[in-house]
Amino acid sequence: MADTQDQALAGLRTQIDAVDREMLDLLNRRAGLAQKVGEIKKHQGSLVFRPEREAAVIAGLKQHNPGPLKNDNIAPIWREIMSACRALETPTRVAYLGPAGTFSEQAALGFFGSSIVRVPCSNIDEVFHVTSAGAADFGVVPVENSTEGGVARTLDLLLSTPLFIVAETSLFVRHNLLRAQDSLEGIQAVCAHPQALAQCQGWLAQHLPHAERRPVSSNAEGARLAAQDTSLAAIASTRAGSEYGLHLVAPAIQDDAHNRTRFAVLTQPEQHPSPRASGNDCTSLVVSVLNRPGALHDLVLPLKQHDVSMTRFESRPARSGGQWEYYFYIDLQGHPDDAKVAAALKELRANCAFFKVLGTYPLDTH
Repeated sequence: MADTQDQALAGLRTQIDAVDREMLDLLNRRAGLAQKVGEIKKHQGSLVFRPEREAAVIAGLKQHNPGPLKNDNIAPIWREIMSACRALETPTRVAYLGPAGTFSEQAALGFFGSSIVRVPCSNIDEVFHVTSAGAADFGVVPVENSTEGGVARTLDLLLSTPLFIVAETSLFVRHNLLRAQDSLEGIQAVCAHPQALAQCQGWLAQHLPHAERRPVSSNAEGARLAAQDTSLAAIASTRAGSEYGLHLVAPAIQDDAHNRTRFAVLTQPEQHPSPRASGNDCTSLVVSVLNRPGALHDLVLPLKQHDVSMTRFESRPARSGGQWEYYFYIDLQGHPDDAKVAAALKELRANCAFFKVLGTYPLDTH
């Protein structure tokens, strides 16, 4: 019986080896076609990276997937394939909040694939700066979290810089308590990004009520510090734990079991035009209105009249000398090429004291 099973297993492995060689041949054939596309794009002066095109490719594959491969696994596989093919045309430089092991790095690699030039930055401001200066082709920044809401610094910088959003990606965020010693005893401070500390405050209050909450520039920076000082612990990903040789003292300590963070992919408008309509798009904008009765009602009325769904509405202080004025960050479902969306935006702009489109991009269906 055992000999028969061994023979069957050997036969299946031989078949898998043959399929792998066929796949390699097909991947090289695809890479060759991608190189020819790249030559035409270079002659035309066209862009190498088109997020709506890549989203359409993945959506089409999911639609025609016969199984048993699950649809959830198709996107990461094909993003890596497209990343490797894209790298044959030109390297893509991507800035994100570093160092190695951050969720921002994970989001960047998940969206662009691993065949990129990584540009880790010490803070969100630096991501905007290096992308604006052209030292990176794209920047990846957190925009909002399902537990703590909008990331204030990102929202403020979107308002004041020329960069705009060309894509989005979301990430399931699992926070872990990491330490050089495999114990909760003797922890004097927990180091993490302020958002991570806020997302784990319930667990920290119950298990480490007397430990200092020490905000740092990133979770991976907290892991680096914890690796150097046994009195410190960090809240970070298992990737960061492996990077810095830390023990996983407590897994999944986030207060929300379904905690997710949404990231925006940014670039310079003169380098990359807005993605074309994909049929499943989001338009992000920031506006302000004059302080008068009914102003907010008049702001959103065009959306109702033109049957345009608003999927996000968030306010931020305008920092206008204590006058309690606000900017409103709005996400709309649809693309400005859609007649309804175009009409709604035209009327909405007329009602605003300030109006700026932050970007139009395919929705993340991950």
